[in-house]
Amino acid sequence: MPNVKLFADHLLLQDCGQSLENRLPALRDLLCDRLGVTLSACHIVVIPVRALQDQPPVNVELHILPRPERTTGRIREICAEIKDIVSDVTGKPTAVRCAMLDPLTYVALK
Repeated sequence: MPNVKLFADHLLLQDCGQSLENRLPALRDLLCDRLGVTLSACHIVVIPVRALQDQPPVNVELHILPRPERTTGRIREICAEIKDIVSDVTGKPTAVRCAMLDPLTYVALK
């Protein structure tokens, strides 16, 4: 159930928003493959924001449920791949953060 939010500076999206949107299916495929989930479990959005000048213009937040195979090292690798994809599209620095959700308190209604 990867939940991905790409917060991108609104001015950056004017230049590369369509290119970023075009890469979302590949990003979803990567997450499904690396995390062992189906397409329907993955949710990805791009959210325009007004970022401070001294921050990365793109911030990716990934929320997932823990599994034994989702080690810190494995998650770092996935985050690095996400960072590379987004940075390649935008040509700008990208920050990626991942948080593990508590499966006992997590609720999802679809």
